[in-house]
Amino acid sequence: MKTVAVTRIGSLRDPDPSSRGEIGVVDLPAQDLGPEDVRIRVAYAAICGSDPHLAEGFFGTDVPIGLGHEISGVVEALGERATRGGLRIGDRVSGNFIRFCGACRACQTGSQQFCENIQEYNRPGMAETVTWHESQVQRLPDEVSLLTGCLLEPTSVAVRIADKTRIRVGDRVAICGGGPIGQLALQVLDRSGATSLTLIEPIAERREMALRHGASHVIDPTSEDQSLRAEEITAGHGFDVVVDASGSPRAVRGLLDIAAKGATVVYGAMYPEDFEMPLNLSDHLYLKELTLTGVFVSPYAFPRALQLLPQLALDEFTGAVFDIDDAAEAFRVHVSGAHPKVIIRCNDLDEVAR
Repeated sequence: MKTVAVTRIGSLRDPDPSSRGEIGVVDLPAQDLGPEDVRIRVAYAAICGSDPHLAEGFFGTDVPIGLGHEISGVVEALGERATRGGLRIGDRVSGNFIRFCGACRACQTGSQQFCENIQEYNRPGMAETVTWHESQVQRLPDEVSLLTGCLLEPTSVAVRIADKTRIRVGDRVAICGGGPIGQLALQVLDRSGATSLTLIEPIAERREMALRHGASHVIDPTSEDQSLRAEEITAGHGFDVVVDASGSPRAVRGLLDIAAKGATVVYGAMYPEDFEMPLNLSDHLYLKELTLTGVFVSPYAFPRALQLLPQLALDEFTGAVFDIDDAAEAFRVHVSGAHPKVIIRCNDLDEVAR
């Protein structure tokens, strides 16, 4: 089975070809279909910002490492008991790449993100087929195409970020980082009642995209005084909600300073394992009573993300599509930052889907 995989560990941005990480298409066996499983013929798999981290060895170095968790496709086969949700062969679907076991203490106490058996169905979706447990699969609404449907997983992350902010209608909100998660979080938080909605982003095209989809203000941190602009936008109060979607150690350093007293700051990205950020406890936790939190995965968010998909402006995320045999080029384009999102077509299923 064709599967996109890391074939050599290393940074995909390394200028030295001899040490640069490599992405290729390999032949991996299809997963067995269990009695509660769903086999999906994958239509599209979007490249996530975390995928290059796998090439860097973030989750291990034994290659090949199969990639892909932002997928859409068509149900190809159902296990004999995979019928409780009403799935049928031919349904157009997306879903959660993580299966929460439901039996461990974390799952039973409302914290599925800490499921002790979270790796059981960690299967690469950037492939011809993927087999998931029925509980992971979400049927796409009729008005959502397969191409758009592969954005369900990143949309679920934006929903989880909104959950973690505990936003109130009228809260002033700043988002740092205009990549896919930042842009999606911006649209979700705009619908959640955000005001003074501001994107902090050095790339002009991403700032312009944010202004088209809900941002009231943008800040270029490379040419503007970020703290001064924040004071101007919030009339000196600071932002009630600050979200980092950049994952950049350089970018996160000044975010606590633009947060209002009593604000919530959400670190909604993946960060280098060895990155430690200085934190003045007196200033930020004692005097300002900031709430600092993060986001790992997205429990309980997928059904709501599915409801939002038809309402979001997603066309700009689906303009760069590569066939599976061109996966290496797709990743090269992804790391260039030339497009908001890069998507791999694993099978041509559009006629089946519509």
